[in-house]
Amino acid sequence: MPLPFLTADRAFDATDDIALPYDDHDEWRRPYRPGPWRVGAAALALLLASFVLFAAVIIAAASAPGGALATFALAAVIIVVALRALRVGTWVSRHGVRRVGFFSTATVAWPQVTELRTVQQPVRWLGLPRTVQGQALILVRQAGEQLTLLTDHNADFLSRVEAFDRAADTVEAWNAEYGVHASR
Repeated sequence: MPLPFLTADRAFDATDDIALPYDDHDEWRRPYRPGPWRVGAAALALLLASFVLFAAVIIAAASAPGGALATFALAAVIIVVALRALRVGTWVSRHGVRRVGFFSTATVAWPQVTELRTVQQPVRWLGLPRTVQGQALILVRQAGEQLTLLTDHNADFLSRVEAFDRAADTVEAWNAEYGVHASR
């Protein structure tokens, strides 16, 4: 079963410099591949879920339906958490840019974007409270509020500076194609 949220399009494997490599620009796509930290954490969570499911089968075989049901529910929660963690990130389409967090999602239409820039600033390390000096791709809306789209120390780009630069350039290319500046 293919998991489209795990892989970027095959065009990112190519060496040519196509800014918008997708055929269908209406579909929401992640302009980068999920990083090894995010995929590794999800894989460990799914491994844990398999053990919990095995335990649920054993509990069910021992004629304890209440415990088996609770254990199956725990496994389902672990699976949902792992899949949601894989969806976290920045997604783009013709309609705008979407920042998917674990508990919330923010979507900004391209015409509402006034500025998109990469800045040096303290960023959170792997989403934890600890901050380190790093780069962040900042989106500024027309109302003046800022939204951090990418950082070079999150689970997708930790120790992958080139991937962060490529992803930031790709998001900026989508903004150049569909943003306010493109309509002028």
